[in-house]
Amino acid sequence: MYQVISYIKFLFTSTNQHGVHSPFVYNFVTKCLYNKVNYSAYQKLTDYHKILKSSRAVLQITDLGEGSKTLGTNKRKVNQMVKTSSSSKKESKLLFRVTQYFNFNTILELGTSLGMGTYALALANKFSKISTIEGCPNTSNFAKSKFKELEIKNVTFINGDFTVIIPSLKEDKFDFIFFDGHHNKAATIQYFKSLLPKIHNDTVFVFDDIYWSKGMTEAWEYIKAHKTVTVTVDCFHLAFVFFRKEQAKQHFKIRV
Repeated sequence: MYQVISYIKFLFTSTNQHGVHSPFVYNFVTKCLYNKVNYSAYQKLTDYHKILKSSRAVLQITDLGEGSKTLGTNKRKVNQMVKTSSSSKKESKLLFRVTQYFNFNTILELGTSLGMGTYALALANKFSKISTIEGCPNTSNFAKSKFKELEIKNVTFINGDFTVIIPSLKEDKFDFIFFDGHHNKAATIQYFKSLLPKIHNDTVFVFDDIYWSKGMTEAWEYIKAHKTVTVTVDCFHLAFVFFRKEQAKQHFKIRV
């Protein structure tokens, strides 16, 4: 119910490109978010989604985050997980466009799940270096096996607790960090703060499910207000954070 009410409020307070006066954000909205090109990669994402939907695999889940609101058991069917615990086809296409638009080279994903979002990131730039962290070893191994079948070679799968893995990351800076795991206020803020030393001026953070709960929305408000953040673009399901020092601090809500 919280998500439904939040979405209704979002519809009344959001806008499109006509409500944007920042040239940087206007270009981002019109040339990326609203890009209508039917990329060949979209078919690959659709095909992968079909593979997951037709899978008969059952995974024993180790859930270090908030868990699923609909899948209560620790034994979960992949074809059910793809409906609730994985990036949707629409979100995956958006992640592809964003990665291609900014041409990210170093990417970090918190929360691999079944790899829908990871696959979108990998397809956007085959020369990028992607590290994806997943708390559940069985889920991570499942996604890794599928990527081997797809011959995706620019993704490194890391299994473990985010709080343990993040301090051990060898990369000095990341161009892009996708926060898609542990949907909890305190944890989200903790990961945000712990990864700030890894940013540069053009780094982009993306947060999934900021309206998952009241706590997640509070975490989003904290992030928006943080002194390092200059611009945010809230698209409801995905929210974008920019650290560009040349930009005035502004917050946008954009319908996609």
